Amino acid sequence: MREIFQRQGFFIKEDILSAEQIDELTFIIENSASVKSVNASFRRSAGLFAIRKILLEIPGILDLLKQTGLFQFIENSFGKDYFIVKSIYFNKPAASNWFVAWHQDLTISVKEKADIDGFGPWTVKPGQFAVQPPLSILEDNFTVRLHLDNTTVQNGALKVVPGSHRKGIYRTGDKNWSSENEVICEVPAGGMMLMKPLLLHSSSRSTNNQQRRVIHIEFSRQTLPAPLRWSEMIE
Repeated sequence: MREIFQRQGFFIKEDILSAEQIDELTFIIENSASVKSVNASFRRSAGLFAIRKILLEIPGILDLLKQTGLFQFIENSFGKDYFIVKSIYFNKPAASNWFVAWHQDLTISVKEKADIDGFGPWTVKPGQFAVQPPLSILEDNFTVRLHLDNTTVQNGALKVVPGSHRKGIYRTGDKNWSSENEVICEVPAGGMMLMKPLLLHSSSRSTNNQQRRVIHIEFSRQTLPAPLRWSEMIE
């Protein structure tokens, strides 16, 4: 797995969550969303489409994930040094169905802003700051996407360019797309997609009105220079 992951920049593993665990997770999310409807972390238009800091906003989700094989898989694959630094819930309901252009995930979330060499530019998000860190941090971090629904090309599965994470940071407008191999990452409900932040990826709008609920969790083992602190650090 690690060899494929390091070479391609992504890896898909099925059966991390059981059907019962998916039902429990979706129940907790929907119940919390109705209670915390005015919380800025819960993003909605006509329907809920995102929850920032979901593991902090809804602690019961982390308790449930500890009952799955997720963290044992991460420890077996990457060692014991990694910890959670960011968590988001995404959906593509009919009323909030969006297209995501090709990009790399170039920022991390921190609690405060500070003038530190190698960190910048900065942006502000609700309750936290986002900053582009040194390349070494992005190269070492990884993301887990837990899929609560069958994700296909019809409901916005991620498209990726394998190996693009090994080419540093670049502008997509300068990319020679005729030489790249685009892959659509379809993941069954209960499955997991591992990916590198620098992997070039995008997603299309859903065309079948099916939900595409994903819990996105970012991991790092990097200590940030003081006074910077990870926004959502969870051991």
